[in-house]
Amino acid sequence: MTPDRKQLVRDYKERKVVAGAFAVRCAPTGQTWVEVSPNLHNRQNGLWFALRLGSHPNRVLQQAWRTHGEPAFTYEVVEELPDADRSQWELTNALKALSAKWREALSAEKLTG
Repeated sequence: MTPDRKQLVRDYKERKVVAGAFAVRCAPTGQTWVEVSPNLHNRQNGLWFALRLGSHPNRVLQQAWRTHGEPAFTYEVVEELPDADRSQWELTNALKALSAKWREALSAEKLTG
């Protein structure tokens, strides 16, 4: 391993995980979906992967993806939770509150479930 690669791996392992809310928007239809995640940086990759495979559980979102294609969609972090030591219970409650807040503010649907 080269020193640069070792540093990159070290940096990746030491990065901060950011929790918060994000929105997925379809430009042609104006549809918006909101969801929360304890790890916003990894969530888009998993979401786009499921949509590309055609296996996302939200049928409306999956159909819009098939119809309009990936370039029509954006992933936007709408709010990050402040960096604080929280129990899992506190994090779950904070994320639930964020989800409700941003779905109402953006007149959006839930992304899953």
